[in-house]
Amino acid sequence: MRNFFRTWLVAALLALFGTTAYAVTTQDKQKNDLMPKAVGNGANTMVLIAPEFTVHRDRTAVLVMDYQNDIVNMLPPDVQASLLDRASIILKAARQARLPVVYIVIRFRDGYPEINARNKQFSDLKDSRRLREGTSGAEINARVAPQPGDIVVTKRRVGAFSTTELETVLRAHNINTLVLLGIATSGVVLSTVRWAADMDYSLIVVSDACADRDAEANSVLMDRVFPRQATVVTTREFVTAIGVKDPE
Repeated sequence: MRNFFRTWLVAALLALFGTTAYAVTTQDKQKNDLMPKAVGNGANTMVLIAPEFTVHRDRTAVLVMDYQNDIVNMLPPDVQASLLDRASIILKAARQARLPVVYIVIRFRDGYPEINARNKQFSDLKDSRRLREGTSGAEINARVAPQPGDIVVTKRRVGAFSTTELETVLRAHNINTLVLLGIATSGVVLSTVRWAADMDYSLIVVSDACADRDAEANSVLMDRVFPRQATVVTTREFVTAIGVKDPE
């Protein structure tokens, strides 16, 4: 049943977002330097891009999405460690480059008054009592904790723009480009890419700083869906693009 669901999910994503631009053979990819190339699989999937990728510091913000204890702890320990390592590198580089850092967190009040019984996904959260305001599970992981000057935006739904003042914050900083890293790829990252693209933001997704419990969904999104609306890069490529040396 799980394999059937994964196959159905892949087919649905490709049908929804289109495959024409990516219906190429491996040989075609090797011939075309501008075609993203997938490396690895699952949470470690990376899509390599052209070397002329650049970031305009004065109009770019980094969005760190749902890096909260309850969500990070849903991943295997080895994935958690490598993901937090890369996120820490990105944050150190972003602060050195003086890019605005915005944390997106999902939290609910006592009693979960924001959750409707018809919302299948969030009903499970209510039953498990996770991501409740004031609990350690709802806090941002200490490895990537906010620093003075960073901004924290609280949401009550999946996407970073849904139920939040994020757009107001971005307009106040004259931001037109977003760098996205988050958990899960098929949740907050996908929802934010779609919403932000519709609002005409330029988007950069840091592939190896995103993760999903479903490795196949993660790979399809990074390899075939996100490149239609975003530039997909690795942590190293992003750090290089903003001109920071050795943030580790």
